Amino acid sequence: MTFPDPALPESPPPPSTPTGLPLALRRALVSAFSLFAFTLPFTALMAFTYEVTHDRIKAAENQKKMSLIEEVLPNLDYDNDLLSDVTEAEDGEGRVGNVWRARKGGAPVALVFETFAPDGYGGRIDLIVSLDTEGRIGGVRVTAHKETPGLGDYIDPGKDRNKEKPWIGQFTGANPSMPAARWEVKKDGGDFDYPAGATVSARAVTRAVGRAAAWVDAHHETLFTAPPKEQKD
Repeated sequence: MTFPDPALPESPPPPSTPTGLPLALRRALVSAFSLFAFTLPFTALMAFTYEVTHDRIKAAENQKKMSLIEEVLPNLDYDNDLLSDVTEAEDGEGRVGNVWRARKGGAPVALVFETFAPDGYGGRIDLIVSLDTEGRIGGVRVTAHKETPGLGDYIDPGKDRNKEKPWIGQFTGANPSMPAARWEVKKDGGDFDYPAGATVSARAVTRAVGRAAAWVDAHHETLFTAPPKEQKD
């Protein structure tokens, strides 16, 4: 039988930091500190990049938006900042969105508004339309669509094969107060032409333009005096 040597030391305690923290906790703190040390400069870099590029991105978006607006405001003289002079409208069916107000010396000149046709061949067709204070359409442009390439995409003047007289141009000068029955393609008894074999796209855009323009024309005074939309930075 053997007995423990009283001179032998007791088992050493678990490894710890100089301050007495267990090794596992110390490793966890080191990992947390390392992660923090990595994320801090990364976050700062992201914030710096945002500050540097935000204004450029915003300026590019505004330039693109103004280019579209100017396409439907031919030969109209205005002196206000359209992108700031904007309100939102609701026609009861959700088919009128942003409305930009063109003014000259504070006097109304024209309204530029968003609308859409829900029933294009490929689905929704987004549009932008202008209407002057004389009750005439200044222009119409398609801003987004999924119509069949080479067949229904003629609604976009950039893709219309007839460059001298694009299909969408026939709405310029039209009066939104004329009877709704005339806001149809000729095949359906209306006033507007359509390419053979692509009636669905033409029918959808024609009805949408007529419907939205009639609503805006009937509410133009209210739209010009409505409070501006809160701008998001």
